[in-house]
Amino acid sequence: MTALLGVELAGRAVLVVGGGPVAARRAQALADEGALVRVVAPHVCEPLADLVVAGGARWSDREVAETDLDDVWLVHTATGDRATDAAVVAWATARRVFCVDAGGPRRPAAGTARTPATTQAGDVLVGVVSTAGADPRRSVEVRDRLAAHLRAGDVDLRRRRATAGQGRVVLVGGGPGDVDLLTVAGRRALAEADVVVADRLGPVDVLDQLPADVEVVDVGKSPGHHPVPQDEINRLLVEQAQRGRVVVRLKGGDPFVYGRGGEEVLACRAAGVPVSVVPGVSSAFAAAAAAGVPLTHRGVVGAVHVMNGTDGWSAAALTGLRDRSCTVVVLMGVAALPGLVRDALAGGVDPDVPVAVVERATLPDQRVTRAPLHEVAAVAAARGVRAPAVVVVGDVAAPRLLEPAASGGPGEPVDEVDVTPPAPVTMDA
Repeated sequence: MTALLGVELAGRAVLVVGGGPVAARRAQALADEGALVRVVAPHVCEPLADLVVAGGARWSDREVAETDLDDVWLVHTATGDRATDAAVVAWATARRVFCVDAGGPRRPAAGTARTPATTQAGDVLVGVVSTAGADPRRSVEVRDRLAAHLRAGDVDLRRRRATAGQGRVVLVGGGPGDVDLLTVAGRRALAEADVVVADRLGPVDVLDQLPADVEVVDVGKSPGHHPVPQDEINRLLVEQAQRGRVVVRLKGGDPFVYGRGGEEVLACRAAGVPVSVVPGVSSAFAAAAAAGVPLTHRGVVGAVHVMNGTDGWSAAALTGLRDRSCTVVVLMGVAALPGLVRDALAGGVDPDVPVAVVERATLPDQRVTRAPLHEVAAVAAARGVRAPAVVVVGDVAAPRLLEPAASGGPGEPVDEVDVTPPAPVTMDA
């Protein structure tokens, strides 16, 4: 029989064995709870290295030894090596220390403790584990149904299992970052996944909710750093699906809005691999909404133009800004912002056109910077604006647009920096 307990780990030593993505997620979660995390592994992945550098964990770069379990309250082993994980479990059992064995793809965990599948609504945390042996897929299914009950007040607890068969690929648009903006269809696809190929942006926190036997492949890109080329990502999707696996390609935003989703669909179809697309909330629209900027507004503007900042202005975008007939949304435009401002001014755009730059839209540390076009590059540099960010150019970005006319209304000089994020979206509450 399994008992579900809340364990207080703040200020207590916890050992994480392994240096891969699973170990990184477990170590980060433990550090977030205030545990004193010790990591033992010959090598660590980049997220785990970042945690160590930030002071969230201490790392010993070697193979694990039995003495590493001395004086710890809890052990997480996630090496992916069956013999090593089994040895760690045995050492922990002999010391009467609970041990979570993250196991590996398609093999059962053998530890004395389990991490539950969790969902949170407000300040209520719900955890689900199986009492009849480890069954992570079932726990995730029940968790998702309970989450739906909390959101909508209606739940059907009948359990559905994915069946083995032909592999397939599902491109899932994860939205701008807030996990609550991932669609129900996207969550359902993740619940059926054997492999998740994930980007750096989007709802990366949802990866912590996956069962331990789901393989997560990080192919995230950052500005100027593309460790996994697109051709390699295409090959990976096809290869995993041809092995009979359900592969979810988790992307930030929408797969077909500067997400290179079309290239991945073509690669799958060329190889005869079934592929489908789950639309997502594009940051081109979500960032503006989260910042309180309506991309269209009756009496102000009725058209929207979305562009990639690295490509520079198109003739249509400049025309729309000159005659103030459209809002222009610039993705991937932070590094290009000074050049974009220079070229827009040279192209005859009014220097006082309002601009809003939304960093890390929908996340708790969202920040909005506002300034007129001719000042925005300098203001953004002074504020230390960094990617990921979305730039909104046009009259709808005026800071007082949605205020009643008695308080000033739109049209006043745009010379402020708004750094207060809106209340977080809490669809689960």
